[in-house]
Amino acid sequence: MTLQQFNQQSPEAARAQLYACCGSDTWTDEMMKQFPFASEQQLLHEATSIWYDACSHDDWLQAFAQHPKIGDIKSLEEKFASTSHLTSSEQAGVAAASTPVVESLAKANKGYDVKFRFIFIVCATGKSAEEMLRLMNDRLRNTYRDELQIAMGEQMKITMLRLKKLLDEADWSFMKPGQLTTHVLDTSIGKPGCGITIRLQQVTANGWETIAQGITNSDGRISDLLPSVRVLPVGTYKMIFETGPYYEHMQVQGFYPVVELQFSVSDDQHYHVPLLLNPFGFSTYRGS
Repeated sequence: MTLQQFNQQSPEAARAQLYACCGSDTWTDEMMKQFPFASEQQLLHEATSIWYDACSHDDWLQAFAQHPKIGDIKSLEEKFASTSHLTSSEQAGVAAASTPVVESLAKANKGYDVKFRFIFIVCATGKSAEEMLRLMNDRLRNTYRDELQIAMGEQMKITMLRLKKLLDEADWSFMKPGQLTTHVLDTSIGKPGCGITIRLQQVTANGWETIAQGITNSDGRISDLLPSVRVLPVGTYKMIFETGPYYEHMQVQGFYPVVELQFSVSDDQHYHVPLLLNPFGFSTYRGS
């Protein structure tokens, strides 16, 4: 479907399709105030600004509740059948997982429910079951406020993917990687630092708050730390690299259990914050 074809639908049909992309009544109602959309750029701009600026705590929780639990394939097939055309590949990694991994996901889900009282939200596309299990266990250590902020970002990534899938003939060529990117290079072995948990934090009046979290891939990168159209407000940020578990896994005695890099965001340009790491030192720079 092209954007023009989407705009030619009835408001009722368009609303139902938008709600399938993000199950928040407030978000959908505010989006429909802009219908029809002048361009794909406007569509994503409105989707992002409404989600972060017009929606509230209850709206975010409503959207989270429209997702099946990670690993609950039966629920994905039955309860959420109405959105299967948009979600069919979102948990493909779980479908191929071993029984012990699926059982571990179920156990972690229960712990997550008890602590946060909403389901674990992650943009699962392209992620293995093992990676999602690691992410869930990592995020179980977060505070409620931090985890809500992370889940909001993951929901925005899912919404964008579903909009692109819905409008599969639209022009998305303007989309770029997220505003903030990073990569880790282990200079002691000349290879990417894979499997390192990274937390992105923002300084606020209440102190440091986590707004995104991920794990570096086989290239030492996190390709989607932020939604691609999310622009960070001007301010001070910090990336926390959990290097201790990385070197412990490699059976190497490291000196720094974590590496914290503070930096300033002053505009909407792209920011690349790499880390060059070895067991006894590290360096960084403003990349391109």
